[in-house]
Amino acid sequence: MIRRHELSDAAWEFLRPLLPESLRGWERLDDRRVLNGIVWKFRTGTAWRDVPERYGPCATLHRRFRRWAADGTFDRMLRAARAKADAAGDIDWLVSVDSTVVRAHQHAAGARKGGSATRPSAGPGAG
Repeated sequence: MIRRHELSDAAWEFLRPLLPESLRGWERLDDRRVLNGIVWKFRTGTAWRDVPERYGPCATLHRRFRRWAADGTFDRMLRAARAKADAAGDIDWLVSVDSTVVRAHQHAAGARKGGSATRPSAGPGAG
């Protein structure tokens, strides 16, 4: 059963070949389980320590996330997903840039502090 925030079988089959192979001799936590934990963490916005135990120890999830981020694994996944979507015609590459400026606060526009809208008059001898 696929739970909410977990990879479907099709998504896993697409991503599995993009993950690095383990070069270590001992058995490690399953990559799908770890990737599901990483996906769960980022989709819910929770802290690593709050990821459910079914995904494995939070230290393992965090360590594998950092390793995969550093070695370019996630970049490869994104490039492959983008290429697949582009080939299927699912990406519209039209981009629109808007240069509108919206000032959210009166001080952002250079208004004087204290609410005075007029300039102070020049004192004697000015000018």
